[in-house]
Amino acid sequence: MVADEHFVVRIPDNLPLDVAAPLLCAGITVYSPLRYYGLDKPGLHVVVVGLGGLGHVAVKFAKAMGSKVTVISTSPSKKKEALENLGADSFLVSRDQDQLQGASGTLDGIIDTVSAQHPLFPLLGLLKFHGKLVLVGALEKPLELPVFPLLQGRKVVGGSMTGGLKETQEMIDFAAKHNVKPDIEVIAMEYVNTAMERLLKADVKYRFVIDIGNKLKATTS
Repeated sequence: MVADEHFVVRIPDNLPLDVAAPLLCAGITVYSPLRYYGLDKPGLHVVVVGLGGLGHVAVKFAKAMGSKVTVISTSPSKKKEALENLGADSFLVSRDQDQLQGASGTLDGIIDTVSAQHPLFPLLGLLKFHGKLVLVGALEKPLELPVFPLLQGRKVVGGSMTGGLKETQEMIDFAAKHNVKPDIEVIAMEYVNTAMERLLKADVKYRFVIDIGNKLKATTS
Protein backbone atom coordinates (compact mmCIF):
# COMPACT_ATOMS: atom_id res chain seq x y z
CA MET A 1 0.00 0.00 0.00
CA VAL A 2 1.26 3.47 -0.86
CA ALA A 3 0.34 6.28 1.54
CA ASP A 4 1.10 9.98 1.93
CA GLU A 5 3.96 10.40 4.40
CA HIS A 6 1.90 12.91 6.39
CA PHE A 7 -0.55 10.16 7.35
CA VAL A 8 1.91 7.45 8.34
CA VAL A 9 3.25 6.68 11.80
CA ARG A 10 6.79 5.33 12.02
CA ILE A 11 7.13 2.39 14.38
CA PRO A 12 10.60 2.24 16.01
CA ASP A 13 12.54 -1.00 15.55
CA ASN A 14 12.47 -1.78 19.28
CA LEU A 15 8.65 -1.62 19.48
CA PRO A 16 7.04 -4.88 18.28
CA LEU A 17 4.17 -4.42 15.85
CA ASP A 18 1.73 -6.46 17.93
CA VAL A 19 2.05 -4.19 20.97
CA ALA A 20 2.25 -1.06 18.80
CA ALA A 21 -1.20 -1.72 17.31
CA PRO A 22 -3.25 -0.98 20.50
CA LEU A 23 -1.10 2.06 21.21
CA LEU A 24 -2.51 3.66 18.06
CA CYS A 25 -5.94 3.57 19.71
CA ALA A 26 -5.88 3.08 23.48
CA GLY A 27 -2.37 4.51 23.77
CA ILE A 28 -3.06 7.88 22.21
CA THR A 29 -6.46 8.06 23.94
CA VAL A 30 -4.78 8.26 27.34
CA TYR A 31 -1.41 9.79 26.38
CA SER A 32 -3.01 12.87 24.80
CA PRO A 33 -4.96 14.04 27.89
CA LEU A 34 -2.00 13.39 30.17
CA ARG A 35 0.03 15.76 28.01
CA TYR A 36 -2.67 18.32 27.19
CA TYR A 37 -3.86 18.77 30.77
CA GLY A 38 -0.33 18.98 32.16
CA LEU A 39 -0.51 15.69 34.04
CA ASP A 40 2.79 14.54 32.57
CA LYS A 41 5.08 16.25 35.09
CA PRO A 42 7.27 14.12 37.40
CA GLY A 43 6.09 14.07 40.99
CA LEU A 44 2.39 14.64 40.32
CA HIS A 45 -0.18 12.31 41.87
CA VAL A 46 -2.43 10.95 39.14
CA VAL A 47 -5.36 8.58 39.52
CA VAL A 48 -6.57 6.21 36.83
CA VAL A 49 -10.22 5.21 37.24
CA GLY A 50 -11.03 1.84 35.69
CA LEU A 51 -8.51 -0.89 35.00
CA GLY A 52 -9.27 -2.13 31.52
CA GLY A 53 -7.92 -1.62 28.02
CA LEU A 54 -7.54 2.14 28.46
CA GLY A 55 -6.81 2.15 32.16
CA HIS A 56 -3.90 -0.24 32.17
CA VAL A 57 -2.14 1.75 29.43
CA ALA A 58 -2.82 4.99 31.30
CA VAL A 59 -1.12 3.55 34.38
CA LYS A 60 1.96 2.61 32.34
CA PHE A 61 2.23 6.00 30.64
CA ALA A 62 1.71 7.96 33.86
CA LYS A 63 4.37 5.90 35.64
CA ALA A 64 6.78 6.40 32.73
CA MET A 65 6.18 10.17 33.03
CA GLY A 66 7.28 10.07 36.65
CA SER A 67 3.92 10.34 38.39
CA LYS A 68 2.75 8.68 41.54
CA VAL A 69 -0.16 6.57 40.28
CA THR A 70 -3.24 5.35 42.13
CA VAL A 71 -5.80 3.05 40.55
CA ILE A 72 -9.48 3.23 41.47
CA SER A 73 -11.68 0.28 40.60
CA THR A 74 -14.97 -1.25 41.65
CA SER A 75 -13.24 -4.65 41.80
CA PRO A 76 -11.02 -5.36 44.85
CA SER A 77 -9.72 -8.40 42.95
CA LYS A 78 -7.79 -6.06 40.62
CA LYS A 79 -5.57 -4.74 43.39
CA LYS A 80 -2.80 -7.31 42.84
CA GLU A 81 -2.87 -6.70 39.09
CA ALA A 82 -2.61 -2.93 39.56
CA LEU A 83 0.19 -2.97 42.12
CA GLU A 84 2.30 -5.96 41.14
CA ASN A 85 1.85 -6.28 37.38
CA LEU A 86 1.26 -2.69 36.29
CA GLY A 87 3.39 -0.89 38.87
CA ALA A 88 0.74 1.38 40.41
CA ASP A 89 1.68 2.89 43.76
CA SER A 90 -1.68 2.44 45.46
CA PHE A 91 -5.17 1.07 44.90
CA LEU A 92 -8.58 2.26 46.06
CA VAL A 93 -11.94 0.51 45.87
CA SER A 94 -14.50 3.01 44.60
CA ARG A 95 -17.25 1.62 46.84
CA ASP A 96 -15.14 1.93 50.01
CA GLN A 97 -15.97 5.35 51.40
CA ASP A 98 -13.28 5.14 54.08
CA GLN A 99 -10.58 4.60 51.45
CA LEU A 100 -11.84 7.50 49.36
CA GLN A 101 -12.09 9.77 52.38
CA GLY A 102 -8.50 8.97 53.29
CA ALA A 103 -7.36 10.19 49.86
CA SER A 104 -9.49 13.34 49.87
CA GLY A 105 -7.77 16.41 48.45
CA THR A 106 -4.53 14.60 47.57
CA LEU A 107 -4.67 14.26 43.78
CA ASP A 108 -3.39 16.51 41.01
CA GLY A 109 -5.38 14.83 38.27
CA ILE A 110 -7.69 11.97 37.37
CA ILE A 111 -7.93 10.06 34.09
CA ASP A 112 -11.40 8.51 34.14
CA THR A 113 -11.61 5.64 31.64
CA VAL A 114 -14.97 4.22 32.79
CA SER A 115 -17.64 3.98 30.10
CA ALA A 116 -20.50 3.04 32.45
CA GLN A 117 -22.64 5.28 34.62
CA HIS A 118 -20.80 6.34 37.78
CA PRO A 119 -20.89 9.30 40.19
CA LEU A 120 -18.39 12.12 39.71
CA PHE A 121 -18.85 13.71 43.12
CA PRO A 122 -16.56 11.25 44.98
CA LEU A 123 -13.86 11.73 42.34
CA LEU A 124 -13.98 15.52 42.53
CA GLY A 125 -13.49 15.26 46.29
CA LEU A 126 -10.16 13.52 45.74
CA LEU A 127 -8.68 16.44 43.82
CA LYS A 128 -6.48 19.17 45.23
CA PHE A 129 -7.23 22.82 44.50
CA HIS A 130 -6.88 23.38 40.74
CA GLY A 131 -7.10 19.60 40.17
CA LYS A 132 -8.30 18.18 36.88
CA LEU A 133 -10.76 15.38 36.16
CA VAL A 134 -10.47 14.18 32.55
CA LEU A 135 -13.06 11.85 31.04
CA VAL A 136 -11.97 9.53 28.23
CA GLY A 137 -14.65 6.84 28.56
CA ALA A 138 -17.51 7.13 26.05
CA LEU A 139 -20.78 7.01 27.97
CA GLU A 140 -24.16 6.66 26.31
CA LYS A 141 -26.06 8.67 28.93
CA PRO A 142 -25.20 12.03 30.54
CA LEU A 143 -23.43 12.12 33.90
CA GLU A 144 -24.55 14.32 36.77
CA LEU A 145 -21.96 17.03 37.41
CA PRO A 146 -21.99 18.63 40.89
CA VAL A 147 -21.03 22.30 40.72
CA PHE A 148 -19.99 23.23 44.27
CA PRO A 149 -16.82 21.07 44.34
CA LEU A 150 -15.73 22.83 41.14
CA LEU A 151 -16.38 26.29 42.55
CA GLN A 152 -14.78 25.67 45.91
CA GLY A 153 -11.59 24.16 44.59
CA ARG A 154 -11.33 25.86 41.21
CA LYS A 155 -11.29 22.40 39.72
CA VAL A 156 -11.60 21.50 36.05
CA VAL A 157 -13.59 18.77 34.32
CA GLY A 158 -12.51 18.04 30.77
CA GLY A 159 -12.56 15.36 28.14
CA SER A 160 -10.40 13.89 25.42
CA MET A 161 -10.87 11.37 22.63
CA THR A 162 -7.69 11.00 20.60
CA GLY A 163 -4.74 12.94 19.20
CA GLY A 164 -3.39 14.06 15.85
CA LEU A 165 -0.67 12.34 13.88
CA LYS A 166 2.12 14.49 15.30
CA GLU A 167 1.14 13.62 18.84
CA THR A 168 0.57 9.98 17.91
CA GLN A 169 4.13 9.79 16.60
CA GLU A 170 5.34 11.45 19.80
CA MET A 171 3.40 8.87 21.84
CA ILE A 172 4.84 5.94 19.86
CA ASP A 173 8.39 7.27 20.27
CA PHE A 174 7.80 7.81 24.00
CA ALA A 175 6.47 4.27 24.36
CA ALA A 176 9.48 2.83 22.57
CA LYS A 177 11.92 4.88 24.67
CA HIS A 178 10.29 4.03 28.01
CA ASN A 179 9.23 0.47 27.20
CA VAL A 180 5.51 1.19 27.53
CA LYS A 181 3.73 -1.84 26.10
CA PRO A 182 0.04 -2.74 26.43
CA ASP A 183 -0.80 -6.21 27.68
CA ILE A 184 -2.13 -8.11 24.67
CA GLU A 185 -3.29 -11.47 23.46
CA VAL A 186 -2.35 -12.27 19.86
CA ILE A 187 -4.99 -14.32 18.06
CA ALA A 188 -5.41 -15.86 14.63
CA MET A 189 -8.22 -14.70 12.35
CA GLU A 190 -9.98 -18.02 12.90
CA TYR A 191 -10.30 -17.20 16.60
CA VAL A 192 -12.20 -13.93 16.09
CA ASN A 193 -15.69 -15.25 16.86
CA THR A 194 -14.47 -16.80 20.10
CA ALA A 195 -12.67 -13.58 20.93
CA MET A 196 -15.90 -11.62 20.44
CA GLU A 197 -17.68 -13.94 22.87
CA ARG A 198 -14.91 -13.42 25.38
CA LEU A 199 -15.09 -9.66 24.93
CA LEU A 200 -18.75 -9.73 25.96
CA LYS A 201 -17.62 -11.41 29.18
CA ALA A 202 -14.73 -8.95 29.67
CA ASP A 203 -12.42 -11.94 29.40
CA VAL A 204 -9.31 -10.34 27.95
CA LYS A 205 -6.19 -8.71 29.38
CA TYR A 206 -6.33 -6.25 27.86
CA ARG A 207 -6.45 -6.15 24.10
CA PHE A 208 -6.86 -8.78 21.41
CA VAL A 209 -4.50 -8.29 18.46
CA ILE A 210 -5.49 -10.12 15.29
CA ASP A 211 -2.61 -11.60 13.32
CA ILE A 212 -4.18 -11.27 9.88
CA GLY A 213 -1.06 -12.34 8.02
CA ASN A 214 -0.30 -15.29 10.31
CA LYS A 215 3.19 -13.92 10.84
CA LEU A 216 3.12 -13.63 14.62
CA LYS A 217 3.04 -16.28 17.28
CA ALA A 218 -0.52 -16.51 18.58
CA THR A 219 -0.83 -16.63 22.36
CA THR A 220 -4.23 -18.34 22.16
CA SER A 221 -4.68 -21.78 20.66
